[in-house]
Amino acid sequence: MKTKKRNKDALWAVLFLAPAVIGLCTFTLYPLLDSLFISFHQWDLFGDMKFIGFQNYVDFFQDATGRKVFINTVVFTLIAVPIQLVMAFFLAVALNQKIRGVRFFRGAYFMPAIASMVSVSIVWQWLFNTDFGMVNYVIELLGGAKLNWLTNPNLSLWTIIIVSCWKGLGYNMVIFLAGLQGIPATYYEAAELDGCTGLARLARITFPLLKPTTLYVSITCVINSMQVFDQVMIITGGGPARSSSVLVQYIYENAFDYYNMGYASALGWILAIFIFVLAAVQFRFMGSDDYSVE
Repeated sequence: MKTKKRNKDALWAVLFLAPAVIGLCTFTLYPLLDSLFISFHQWDLFGDMKFIGFQNYVDFFQDATGRKVFINTVVFTLIAVPIQLVMAFFLAVALNQKIRGVRFFRGAYFMPAIASMVSVSIVWQWLFNTDFGMVNYVIELLGGAKLNWLTNPNLSLWTIIIVSCWKGLGYNMVIFLAGLQGIPATYYEAAELDGCTGLARLARITFPLLKPTTLYVSITCVINSMQVFDQVMIITGGGPARSSSVLVQYIYENAFDYYNMGYASALGWILAIFIFVLAAVQFRFMGSDDYSVE
């Protein structure tokens, strides 16, 4: 009787899991494995595939444009991730206080996170316009000179960094806020009795107990930064002179502009491996189980 009931439960479990498993295999696992297969071939999307082994991977290290966009992606990540982490953390700390209108401010800061990246990028493209953009208007009011945000090779990548940090600030703030509210108040009460307040309380209580949250936010920020695409395509198009071009954009160009599907697939796997290595490094240095307070 028990065996029959277990079999019946197993059947229902399979039936409920089947749609999700089928979807995962069809739209995730199969394309993933197929892209790995394609990366070892030369294929223009229409003709027959030609097996060339690891040549697509070797070509990346000989591709000056590929190296440049990869470096741009790494630079973008190294700048954008720390900015997002620091700003989101201190904003969460500020909005975790008992102040009037705190719910309004939490919602206001989170609003960009639910907006479409396409619409956000279009708005920021106008804001960064050299002649009539609001950013240059404010700079002139403060006594500065207009900046060519979108056409200056030294500034174009910074426009993408600013937009990305502004867009992701609210989401990361909410994650940090959830972590802060999960810290028992008794720790802070005990610290106050010992005379530990202000920055000392942050360093000795908040930082250690918020370590798992910080790890999660940092990993997601790195993954999102390494895959930045929409804002680049809309705001700068990767220009001028590839100064703001990133790896995912280059993958898109090789696949759908040059029809070099094999090379594009190889670039995708190089990016995936690099992200995996970065995540492993973060887990190595931030993923310990020691969350004790001093």
